[in-house]
Amino acid sequence: MTIAATDEAVHVRAPGKINLFMRVGAVQADGYHDVATAYQAVSLYEDVRAWPDDEFSVSFGGTVDTSGLPTDRSNLAIKAAKLLARTAGVPGGVHLEIEKHVPIAGGMGGGSADAAATLVACDALWGTALAKEELHALAAKLGADVPFALSGGTAIGTGRGDQLSPALATGSFHWVLAVAEFGLSTPAVYQELDRQRESRLGLVHDGTAPVVDAAVLQALRAGDARRLAESLHNDLQPAALSLAPGLGGILDLGAAHGALAGLVSGSGPTIAFLVDDTDSALELQVALSAARLHAVHVHGAVHGARIISG
Repeated sequence: MTIAATDEAVHVRAPGKINLFMRVGAVQADGYHDVATAYQAVSLYEDVRAWPDDEFSVSFGGTVDTSGLPTDRSNLAIKAAKLLARTAGVPGGVHLEIEKHVPIAGGMGGGSADAAATLVACDALWGTALAKEELHALAAKLGADVPFALSGGTAIGTGRGDQLSPALATGSFHWVLAVAEFGLSTPAVYQELDRQRESRLGLVHDGTAPVVDAAVLQALRAGDARRLAESLHNDLQPAALSLAPGLGGILDLGAAHGALAGLVSGSGPTIAFLVDDTDSALELQVALSAARLHAVHVHGAVHGARIISG
């Protein structure tokens, strides 16, 4: 194996995602829940630049506040680089510069996108030339949403969400994201869901594997936003609304200003509103901004982690 002797940075871009459908099953032995979800990669990106270095290090920039992010070995991008180095027997390290645009702890998989982009960037930088399947296997070790950030597009995720099968989606779907100024911890949202289920007469999930409704797949295949709007669903939404009650008012505001439907994306607190077209998106963006909310218009589906230069 040859190590690429380059002083040039490798630049990789990876997308954030929304979960346009999410069913949550029972807790598994490993502590994770069994899920069935429909992911769509959207046009809000993380940019990762990788330079050859003796050590492993990361620094952040971008349009979101990154002051609370770890830069030590607990950082997911550092974990991704070290995992690839260990797997491929690479002796050196890497310096990563990550430009973040996906909300942090926002239910949009920003950290997973960083990890996916790091795998692709380091693979190119070090000349390790891993097969696509090998990269996906490493991605799955890093986190449930990392394999999807690699592949992008629209996909169904089962198991922990990391067992992917592509979903055919035609046309382009327009979304307006209401981005919160705070984050929600994914484990805390799942714990709240479990608590809610248990408090309902001791109800726990019956253990049957969750599935994505056929109506979701049909709407995606038809490229029909109105049909998709009727099928949007997230089992985690009541738990997220319980931990952050203010999100309910934002959902109502979107419905009052032309959104076809709205839902909490993943574990939240980002809310994704599905709209008809660019004009409707702009109208809703203006209404949300007038209510002092940070609103972003994105479209999907877009491709997964991809080399921009290097």
